[in-house]
Amino acid sequence: MSGASASVRSGQVRHQLFLPRDISARLGELARRPGVTRSSILAEALGAWLDRKGTSELQDRFGARLDRLTRALSRIERNSQIEIEILALLVRYLLTSVPPVAENDDAARAQGRDRFEWFTMKVAEAFRDGRGSFGIEVEP
Repeated sequence: MSGASASVRSGQVRHQLFLPRDISARLGELARRPGVTRSSILAEALGAWLDRKGTSELQDRFGARLDRLTRALSRIERNSQIEIEILALLVRYLLTSVPPVAENDDAARAQGRDRFEWFTMKVAEAFRDGRGSFGIEVEP
């Protein structure tokens, strides 16, 4: 182990290090309190620094990407809610304002099939061309 002496005491490894005089003086002041040692202060400070450093590196590597994904998911969720509301209003309107087609009215049923085919064709065109009805770009 580089920089460590050979003595090991109850799961701890002895290290020798050099500190600037002013930091050493401050460490000595802190260690004068009852129940506090220089080793415990340095171990706690080093542990906290290492924990922060690891967190910071993860944040630096993935933070911006995760933020972009979060914003994209928020937009998708908002758009889905809008689509659900539009569909619900359309269904409510159609169910309350359009009378049902009579069983034997083949002409009305044929017209309904034609309208549905036209509707599905327009949806397919919009996705194929990458455009939406409201000028919004659509992902294929």
